[in-house]
Amino acid sequence: MEQVNLIESFAEFKDLKNIDRVTMMSILEDVIRNMITKRYGRADNYDVIINVDKGHLELFRNREIVDDEWAEDSFDYDENFHIALSEARKIDPDFEIGDDFSEPVSLESFGRRAVLALGQYLRMRVSDLEKDGIYKKYKERIGEIISGEVYQIWKKELLVVDDEGNELLLPKSEMIPNDFYKKGDTIRAVVKGVEMKNNAPTIVLSRTAEIFLEKLFEQEVPEIFDGVIVIKRIARIPGERAKVAVESYDDRIDPVGACVGMKGSRIHGIVRELRNENIDVINYTSNASLFVTRALSPAKISSIRVDEENKKADVYLKADQVSLAIGKGGQNIKLASKLTGYEIDVFRETEGGMDGEDVALDEFRDEIEDWVIDVLKQIGCDTAKSVLELGKDDLVKRTDLEEETIEEVLSVLRAEFEE
Repeated sequence: MEQVNLIESFAEFKDLKNIDRVTMMSILEDVIRNMITKRYGRADNYDVIINVDKGHLELFRNREIVDDEWAEDSFDYDENFHIALSEARKIDPDFEIGDDFSEPVSLESFGRRAVLALGQYLRMRVSDLEKDGIYKKYKERIGEIISGEVYQIWKKELLVVDDEGNELLLPKSEMIPNDFYKKGDTIRAVVKGVEMKNNAPTIVLSRTAEIFLEKLFEQEVPEIFDGVIVIKRIARIPGERAKVAVESYDDRIDPVGACVGMKGSRIHGIVRELRNENIDVINYTSNASLFVTRALSPAKISSIRVDEENKKADVYLKADQVSLAIGKGGQNIKLASKLTGYEIDVFRETEGGMDGEDVALDEFRDEIEDWVIDVLKQIGCDTAKSVLELGKDDLVKRTDLEEETIEEVLSVLRAEFEE
């Protein structure tokens, strides 16, 4: 391998991997000195001169000029570090003992095998540097949205390639349920995490993380990007529904209106990106009662009782508002609870229709299994009347309980009021 070919090969790596000049020269000098050290034990008497732009690599060996007799008889004489005076004067008759003798050395003088090993080591170093560079680059970009092209589709993940050809992974678990991509499609996602596996960086993307929604708002709403409006909290069920609490540092700006935009112009782009995920934007407040009330929107609350110490909230609503508060599959109340950090229990206000006082479901644990009561509570039914008012059909839709189980529950609860 010729010197020029070696340096040109390195220059190709440099152009492809975006390695800066100083680092590039340092690596090349390091691998050459490593080759010399392996052969002679040290390399401090060699000068390595590199001109990457011109493709030049020059190697000079510096030796001390010694007396001929000493060179012939001494065990300390080493031809890699010393040269006899008579030999030096063949080059220049003015040389004296103790002078430094510098001469150019070709890589080929180390042997073909050593030069081939040098090339392999060089490629390995550049590859390691590239991997380290990718790792550091994306480590700093965690939480940022990036765009890439779907390169390959596997059963459990997608392989995405960015503008520089770096490979990124989007697991199916980090995709919105309605996401569908084919090879060549452009995809946007947030960098969720980066780690080294088997000496290679693994970059994981996500479209379900809450930070993805936050960054989409940042891109669509200038006031958020500028810091005038702040997203305080986010709760989402990817592809279904999300709640975003925002606060404005400027009293003249309505944070909800700014996020939604004129006729929904700003939020529509976010909704489309998230596969029609419904997004509720509400004003954040440190007042727990008011925050829970806003979080349960669009339901209208009649009254609320908050236990701030235990982070619980009992909410009372009219019968026609209960289904709105609970939401499809209990989504609304789950998101409200997650957004506020409060465990929210929904109760119906009694307005006649059934005689007698309502009874908490917990009172029926002798007749109804605990896990069934827990399922009913998850959809916002905490009392006997709240279950009876929903009826069998609604209970079947909202829970995973079998019809037979629901009928048994309804029978037990009706018996309580018939008595």
